[in-house]
Amino acid sequence: MTSATGEPLVTFEDVTCGYGAAPVLEQIDLRIQPGALVGVVGPSGVGKTTLLRAMVGVVPRVRGRVTVAGQVVQHGSTPRVGWVPQLETVDWHFPATVSEVVLMGRWGVRPWWPRASPEDRQAVDRLLERLGIGDLAGRNVRDLSGGQQQRVFLARAMIADPLLLLLDEPTSGVDLRTRDDILHLLADLNRDGMTIVLTTHELNAVAAHLPWVVCVNRRIIAEGTPDEIFTDAILGRTYGAALRVVRQDGAILVADAAPHRLREALQHHHPGYDHAHHEHAADDHVHAGPPT
Repeated sequence: MTSATGEPLVTFEDVTCGYGAAPVLEQIDLRIQPGALVGVVGPSGVGKTTLLRAMVGVVPRVRGRVTVAGQVVQHGSTPRVGWVPQLETVDWHFPATVSEVVLMGRWGVRPWWPRASPEDRQAVDRLLERLGIGDLAGRNVRDLSGGQQQRVFLARAMIADPLLLLLDEPTSGVDLRTRDDILHLLADLNRDGMTIVLTTHELNAVAAHLPWVVCVNRRIIAEGTPDEIFTDAILGRTYGAALRVVRQDGAILVADAAPHRLREALQHHHPGYDHAHHEHAADDHVHAGPPT
């Protein structure tokens, strides 16, 4: 993603990277501008999460160059980048309160200072209030709902005042109301100037509402607005399957090529819709499974 003015916050220059001899991503060229809100989509196992990990320097084999805020990303932690993991990757047996989890985000800024200062604790309290979970500070994080846990890890990423916020499948495994709450929260943070990049498998529910989408299948297949990206041809190349894009009442619906499944999808997303005029349409969404 580029703009007419200003330098990009993130650049990938001919990047090939992975974890062993075989690369996960190849020949990646990408620009992300300050203040962008970007969704990364693609099927399972094609490098969506690896793209995020390359920005924080935790992919062991990298050819080419990745930069964040003008600094070349080296192996290890990247300053001023916040990371929100998939909830299913978290060890919930670790006993910690909400405040303690959020304070862990300060260690990347001041790893030499073992004890939280009063200023740190005040910053945690303000952030929890901003995210709508101020009353949960003393609760054990494993006892919270999925949406509450997602906000806790978002607070942990934000407490270090990042320039760039990376989220790996932030709406996976939560109910529809929580998903919408998370997306509204991210939109608010983005309006405040936060640069956000997230991966998602939910093309209709999430990616269709983001201002910029990057399609990945080991390489960058395409990038642009949802109106530009959500086409049969582009999504077919991305997912390696016959997909169909239906536009109805200003909404975008991505479907597979099974006619009976599109009829079900249209009725699900648009109750009362007359499906007799769309005998050749298909499924309500593409679920790519867990990311790389």
